[in-house]
Amino acid sequence: MGRYAVTAGLNLANAGVVAESNGKFKVNAQEQTNVENIYAVGDVLHGRLELTPVAIKTGNLLAARICGTGTALMDYDSIPTTVFTPLEYGTVGLTEQEAKERYGAYNIATFHTKFKPLEWAVDKFITEGKRTAYTKVLVNKSDNNRVVGFHMCAPNAGEITQGVAFGFKCGMTKEQMDSVVGIHPTAAEDCIGLHLTKEENPDASKTGC
Repeated sequence: MGRYAVTAGLNLANAGVVAESNGKFKVNAQEQTNVENIYAVGDVLHGRLELTPVAIKTGNLLAARICGTGTALMDYDSIPTTVFTPLEYGTVGLTEQEAKERYGAYNIATFHTKFKPLEWAVDKFITEGKRTAYTKVLVNKSDNNRVVGFHMCAPNAGEITQGVAFGFKCGMTKEQMDSVVGIHPTAAEDCIGLHLTKEENPDASKTGC
């Protein structure tokens, strides 16, 4: 919270570039600021993820467009990332709130489940602490049940989320996600075949295998 960009010393106002109150810049899909020939990438972008891989990918795509060797734009909706807390949190796509604001709450199905990874069964401290893993898959019902958000709190969530991100780039639907054979016994298999939605049943407790 409270991070800002140290850009005031660049004196970009002389070039007509407008900065937000946090020193960052709003850009269009081409990474152009309000001044057509001045671009911005990375942590100085207003409202974008402050992640090194995002800055690198955005810069590479921008350089390719400027040089005329590519046309691809940065896809900010499909960026996978992980918070490396003791119980990792991995995410790609929209949050539940973002998905409902963009597509309408009536169009979003929130599939979710709580579970205990098998590796915890042999760890007395974790079992007694009643830690719980959780996964959530957001689906846009108005677009062939396309998956628009994935969230997971579990061991190795970062590794799992990186794999799920491939599906996002391919426009994965819930049916396609569920058609994948799960690897047993892994936490990743609990992302597949979810049938309870938060809208129908807020209790995400797992009822069986």
